[in-house]
Amino acid sequence: MSKNASRPVPAADPSAPSEQAHPVQGGQHQAGVGEQPKWNFPLSPIPDNPLGEGRYIKTAAALIIGDEILNGKTLDRNSNYFARYCFENGIDLRRIEVIPDDEDDIVEAARRLVKMFDFVITSGGIGPTHDDITYASLAKAFNQPLEHHQETLRRMNEMTRHRADMALQTPEQRAARERMALFPARAEVLFIAPDVWVPVVRLEGKLCVFPGIPRLFQRMLDGLTPFLPLPPPSERPFRQQIFTSLPESSIAPYLTELQARTKEEGVRVGSYPLLAKGVYVSLIGRDADKVCALAEEVAQKLQGRLVSEEEARKEKSAL
Repeated sequence: MSKNASRPVPAADPSAPSEQAHPVQGGQHQAGVGEQPKWNFPLSPIPDNPLGEGRYIKTAAALIIGDEILNGKTLDRNSNYFARYCFENGIDLRRIEVIPDDEDDIVEAARRLVKMFDFVITSGGIGPTHDDITYASLAKAFNQPLEHHQETLRRMNEMTRHRADMALQTPEQRAARERMALFPARAEVLFIAPDVWVPVVRLEGKLCVFPGIPRLFQRMLDGLTPFLPLPPPSERPFRQQIFTSLPESSIAPYLTELQARTKEEGVRVGSYPLLAKGVYVSLIGRDADKVCALAEEVAQKLQGRLVSEEEARKEKSAL
């Protein structure tokens, strides 16, 4: 907030509609009194495959940016959501890194991860305050100037133009808000939802910039799907979990033998204990029939039961 502001003015929620609705060219539908306005901005056209014709994403990394993550103030939910997204789409997530709001750290990590992986996301640091330095740091990382993106500014202003708190902003506060549309000049700007003014900014054809707000991060990641060269269905893994009440030490010799026996077939075997309850055994492979057959063997050998993904997630989250 501006030091000279007479009253606090909250930053614009990128996904929040304005309080009133009037017919406006370029995206807003008429809404009655007390109703939420319905926005319908056009989506960006699907660009050419940034990896090259015929290629698809195989590996990925997540770069989580924010002092508040490292000091424990904020719980990072975005890396978990991204990990599940990658698994479900057949992408091998190889790195999750958490770094502070520090320009040198962002520059170094962004350059390194883009060289190593096909798909990199950042989360956090794109708001209006002094410590929101992700766009500026990425511009430096890839030798680009910063410039305001006019279409982003237009959508931002349309979606907030009827909010009384925005009308009362000082010039300094408006400049802070417009920092959220200050992007690396040669980046791709992808509008992925008709009712969200924040775009996904993509650099080097690989690195996609997301907000840190979990609800918005999830919405925008899902919305980005049509813009990504994802692996074909045949490359996507299948996972079956088995729960056993036996202790992990008792099942370890069998799992060691099972992994050695199935490794060349591309099956990964994992075990994940629940304190004083038992162990989840995970089998992952691209041949669903093979994985299912092995799962039946494991359940029999370990006196266990097959568990669905939803059931396993609920049981683990309840701990």
